[in-house]
Amino acid sequence: MFNRKDFVSDTEWKRFLDFSKGFETPNIVVNLRTIKKNFIQLKDSFPYAHIYYAVKSNPGIPVLRLLDSLGSNFDIASRYELDKVLSLNISPDRISYGNTIKKAKDIKYFYEKGVRMFATDSKEDLKTIAKNAPGSRVFVRILVENSPTADWPLSRKFGCHPDMAYDLLVLARDLGLTPYGISFHVGSQQRDIGQWNDAIAKTKYLFESLEDEEGIRLSMINMGGGFPAHYIQPTNELKEYASEITRYLQDDFGEEIPMIILEPGRSLVGDSGILTSEIVLISRKNNTALERWVYIDAGKFNGLIETIDESIKYPVITEKDGGKEGLTIIAGPTCDSMDIIYETEKYKLPIDLKPGDQIYWLSTGAYTSTYASVAFNGFPPLKTYYMGEDGLEEDTV
Repeated sequence: MFNRKDFVSDTEWKRFLDFSKGFETPNIVVNLRTIKKNFIQLKDSFPYAHIYYAVKSNPGIPVLRLLDSLGSNFDIASRYELDKVLSLNISPDRISYGNTIKKAKDIKYFYEKGVRMFATDSKEDLKTIAKNAPGSRVFVRILVENSPTADWPLSRKFGCHPDMAYDLLVLARDLGLTPYGISFHVGSQQRDIGQWNDAIAKTKYLFESLEDEEGIRLSMINMGGGFPAHYIQPTNELKEYASEITRYLQDDFGEEIPMIILEPGRSLVGDSGILTSEIVLISRKNNTALERWVYIDAGKFNGLIETIDESIKYPVITEKDGGKEGLTIIAGPTCDSMDIIYETEKYKLPIDLKPGDQIYWLSTGAYTSTYASVAFNGFPPLKTYYMGEDGLEEDTV
């Protein structure tokens, strides 16, 4: 159905096959070489930006070590991620607490560990930061109504209206905090570059009005993530995102562009992963059904959660590609009717597939192993392997 070479080169495919030979399925192999290449490309595309890797997208120790060596900073969602990052002797001044939903004791914990930059989008959270992390820098996340062009929207739950953001930054000053900047997120796997234009324009309005009316001079714009990995729906290349977004910033801020933070996750690690699954069963629902049901040993509860509503459409290949194909419905192994991966989007798979054959899910390096359940139906967590330059890298400190 898909041309593997559009996603993985012959050289990297051979490395993967040699590396993963004998691994029990389901499993994911993460190619650290791909992550390094993607980080360098992002840095070259946005030379003026500070990169804060979204640890939630893949918190593997080998990934964190690699990005640390490349000079990345880190966007942290919980105290558990913080402990993992600090265990690698990464300085807390390279860490941002980017979650707007947090307990008072966790804010205090971050502060005691040396973190001094916090995200917020509500009055109560801001007051809690002021009490438990006095004097810290805060940035306010504004609400962005993602268009359908984001495959994984992040609107509604996070952010506040720009008018409220204005009030929060004034309150931050009055509470003894440092009003530092504005953040936004245009939605994960955002295919419409113009979404950044709208968000930057709102940010410019806040920068100007706060300085003119309150004497508050903000220093930073956190543009979040949103840059794409390579799935089956086409996207522009990163250089086009960088060119347009840089133009938007220059149009609004001229030569005085503030400090820019990016929080990439999917775009750095998504393309690095290959999930290998095994066919458990192939069946039809009636004697004249045109579609086969292909059940595999991975599903929504152990690795492929982002196929909810068929939002993320992964490229899929098999060992038998190249022959006659037929429409399929692909489903996972659990006793839950929600565990159907693709039903509306009919994937074509080889007619001669049999139980025991392997199906490879490409571009699965982000939001897979850490989304997997611990033991739903008794299935263990998805096993993840990290392929470095010299072979297997252990996921331990």
